[in-house]
Amino acid sequence: MRTLQTASIISAQGYPVLTQGDPAGIGPELTAGIWLARKKLKLQPFALIASASAIQQRCAGLGYDVPVVEISHPSEAGAVFGDGLPVIDHGLDAMTEPGTPSPATAAATIRAIEMAVAFVRQGEATAIVTNPIAKSVLYAAGFKHPGHTEFLAELAAQPGKPAPHPVMMIWSDALAVVPVTIHIPLHEVPVRLTSSLIIETGIIVNRDLKTRFGIANPRIAVAGLNPHAGEGGALGHEDDEIVRPAVMALQQMGILASGPYPADTMFHARARALYDVALTMYHDQGLIPVKTLAFDEGVNVTLGLPFIRTSPDHGTAFDIAGKGVARPDSLVAALNLANRLAKAQSHEISA
Repeated sequence: MRTLQTASIISAQGYPVLTQGDPAGIGPELTAGIWLARKKLKLQPFALIASASAIQQRCAGLGYDVPVVEISHPSEAGAVFGDGLPVIDHGLDAMTEPGTPSPATAAATIRAIEMAVAFVRQGEATAIVTNPIAKSVLYAAGFKHPGHTEFLAELAAQPGKPAPHPVMMIWSDALAVVPVTIHIPLHEVPVRLTSSLIIETGIIVNRDLKTRFGIANPRIAVAGLNPHAGEGGALGHEDDEIVRPAVMALQQMGILASGPYPADTMFHARARALYDVALTMYHDQGLIPVKTLAFDEGVNVTLGLPFIRTSPDHGTAFDIAGKGVARPDSLVAALNLANRLAKAQSHEISA
């Protein structure tokens, strides 16, 4: 895969906002840890939306000497970042023991996300970076959305209009993948997979790779659903009846889509050099190879939203929370990519 490049750079104002994620997970300690290593990491300023007291509690438990500086607006982050971790306090209780998730903190997790979207939609933050949440914890507190991304899409909706269609891309320098269907049981994939869904996903991917990543003509390799891409119908008819027509439709729109390809031959080095992003038909078909190649460096990027959203490509890791052993690579990569995308002009680059 060609390394993704940003479009021409403009002067960006402000800083990204980082949400707390589940306060019992590794998000708070990773955030504090990267602030401590900010000079070594050459980290750009950001504002954390969280409970200031909960962050202080976690730092104390880990022995981290991290001054927490409360601010009221993301624009203040730059002035204080060198001396302390800038925190916009959401005002809700987020106290919990590391590794012990509680539905009582769900409101605080949700509030941080809502505030982040409000800041970025008002032009007061350049991007949103989200620390990982635990959907099961939110569900136990009555959360009605399928997941993090769908909630962000609803918050992004214009009044009286439907929510935009969010597309999950896992990005790394080694490989970028977009699963067309995401968090559904495997047996539902053939039922939920449609040509229109593949086409809509391909259009969004093509547009955002142009406008945000600066690729003039993104090359989209589309995986087949079945082994050997169906083997001409011998191993299933979905590839000929659903996937191939979608690829042809994208091509007729001038999009450089190709396939369907057998997924087992798409991810070796020579194959990756021939495309910029792989569209896979279900979650594990794409995420297994990208996490194998770039487990610590992968970034979850949500395409299709009217603002930039990135996230580390890992979960809450409750089993190691509070131990100070979690690797920060993916969170750092998510912040760096958010800054990089925020500086790119939001216009389509001509072929």
